[in-house]
Amino acid sequence: MTLSTRRIRLRTGLVAGAAAALLVASMTVAVGAQAAGGCRVSYAVPSQWPGGFTAAVTVTNLGDPVNGWRLAWTFPSGQRVTQAWNATVTASGSQATATNVAWNAAVPTNGTVSFGFNGSWSGANTAPTGFTLNGVTCAGDGGGTPTPTASPSTSPSPSATASPSTPPTTPPPAGNPTATVAAMQPGWNLGNTLDAIPDETAWGNPLTTQALLRHVRSQGYRSVRLPITWSNHHGPAPDYTIDAAWLSRVRQIVDWALAEDLYVMINLHHDSWQWLNTYPTDRAGVTNRYRALWTQLATTFRDHSPKLVFESINEPQFADTTDEQGDTATRELNAEFVRLVRASGGANATRLLVLPTLHTSGEQARLDALSAGMAQLHDPNLAATVHFYGWWPFSVNIAGGTRYDTNVEQDLVGTFDRLRDTFVARGIPVIIGEWALLSWDHTRPGIIERGEFLKYLEAVGYHARTRNLTTMLWDAGQFLDRTALRWRDQRVADMIKASWTTRSGTASADQVYVPHTGAVPGRSLTLNLNGLSFRGLWQGDTPLAAGADYTVSGTTVTLTPAALTRLVGNRAYGVNATVEARFSQGVPWKIDVISSDPPTQAATTGTTSSFAIPTRFQGDQLATMEATYADGSPAGPANWTPFKEFWGHFQPDYTANTIILKPEFFAEVNDGVVTLTFHFWSGAKTTYRITKAGTSVTGTA
Repeated sequence: MTLSTRRIRLRTGLVAGAAAALLVASMTVAVGAQAAGGCRVSYAVPSQWPGGFTAAVTVTNLGDPVNGWRLAWTFPSGQRVTQAWNATVTASGSQATATNVAWNAAVPTNGTVSFGFNGSWSGANTAPTGFTLNGVTCAGDGGGTPTPTASPSTSPSPSATASPSTPPTTPPPAGNPTATVAAMQPGWNLGNTLDAIPDETAWGNPLTTQALLRHVRSQGYRSVRLPITWSNHHGPAPDYTIDAAWLSRVRQIVDWALAEDLYVMINLHHDSWQWLNTYPTDRAGVTNRYRALWTQLATTFRDHSPKLVFESINEPQFADTTDEQGDTATRELNAEFVRLVRASGGANATRLLVLPTLHTSGEQARLDALSAGMAQLHDPNLAATVHFYGWWPFSVNIAGGTRYDTNVEQDLVGTFDRLRDTFVARGIPVIIGEWALLSWDHTRPGIIERGEFLKYLEAVGYHARTRNLTTMLWDAGQFLDRTALRWRDQRVADMIKASWTTRSGTASADQVYVPHTGAVPGRSLTLNLNGLSFRGLWQGDTPLAAGADYTVSGTTVTLTPAALTRLVGNRAYGVNATVEARFSQGVPWKIDVISSDPPTQAATTGTTSSFAIPTRFQGDQLATMEATYADGSPAGPANWTPFKEFWGHFQPDYTANTIILKPEFFAEVNDGVVTLTFHFWSGAKTTYRITKAGTSVTGTA
């Protein structure tokens, strides 16, 4: 992430809650099966953790050559495949089928083909014992439950130097970048920390501890990205010697993460806009600095575990260039990075190297440019990376982008399809090195409505998983409180985690508004089943009564007046009760029952630098604001839309009962009358008029 979006990085936290009590050791098991003149299958589980595992499958063809293969088996313990590489895996119940991809269809006699997958399990993870290759049975040795090769570790103490809380896993063999990237799923960013300027705590996060990284791993994350800014931590030309204390600190955190059985990715981060962006006009100077830094890093980490991954540059960008010129500059710097890392020898000869597109963009032209550059390198141990923050109007709440709608869905699916088709389908793995929404921020609440965010999270997890994309959540402190080691919003954390392995049902809203006084009407929601079945509504552990408390018609669920009257209680403003819709799998969809009256506003005066509209919210929440001139044209910044940017141009203050209009809004408002329309999540609207004369502003309801 660049400085232009640094505001979403100013947070505090990571990983929450008590870790699951289940401790599973690292395991390696092989199951052999063979039929005379047919096939032999090796099924291995190189790593397993609570609820998940990685499997490696090698098939030897003992019969006639085949051109197109299909391997089928049955999971004896009901396991599920969540992500596969080098094969397309489908399932029907416990039966799984792996089919070749384009580049590994042909298997000669006595030839082998390998693929792997991540899976989920519950209760037991017994290995399958019977396989068929194109309908021919590969019978043989049998299998059984994988046996740990190491004793389960004990529960860790909270000290910053304790031993790993999870047993180490064996990384995929060098030369299999697809398996390595798959094993990194899911990933988490230590954002606004080592990338902060000028030092680790400058942007509000506490010093990193091993306990923090242990919690990250305990929450199911398999990899961490360490964004690192080097520009403030090295000496002058020509050597650009990295400050020894800074390099030692970086190495300490890398080693802590590896000790906690995490894959680790390091990079040059804000260097991209601090000095690398002058590459087109200072090619020699930038190249020398770039070489010096990566040479030192390659030397320092040359003999580190292959679970350490190098990323060349964060969000490469270049001043005063066209996109095509930027593509060329990115390709040249990526190529230089690969050359010098490989030349450093040791584990770097085969270490996974991660190359970005220009701006880490998912546009097709940028993907094509990276693909062409990678092809020129003839290096088998590369991965591509982009960043994804969703459809921009939704990501920042501008232009009416308040909901997870078809625009957001199409942008997501289109981007992920392009990544699959350009890279994954050609055997090049992809890491979405940063993802979230730009304005999901605990320090600026309300920009993104939580239910709409949950739908986005569910969709990102599903569409990434089904396209074999590895995702690394951008967390600058907005998701995890790193001091308390607790998720800031447990509903958000639960949805993210569920999306790694399964779908969850959602609904058209996670709020039901009822009037503060008078008769309580019924309220309806549309269920988004996402291929699941609806199981009913609950309040806590108590099921609501179908028919009396709610009715179902197709995908429409209606809470009855009687149920809502009971749930809303004394009808105090705000949330009075929470019910949840449960589905056949995934996390329940929680629905807040809210009592409200239409908001009211009052006249006021102020200035362009300080103007707040008195607003009685009365239990309601602000969704967005329109601003128009008398002729109906948009007023204020972003004059291509009447809907202004939440928080950037206006913000609610629920404690003070005001809506603040920002100086940034007035800076682009003409003198005269502007009509403001405030939209609230209950569906209520208010109209307010302001008159600007120089720096003076008056407002009337």
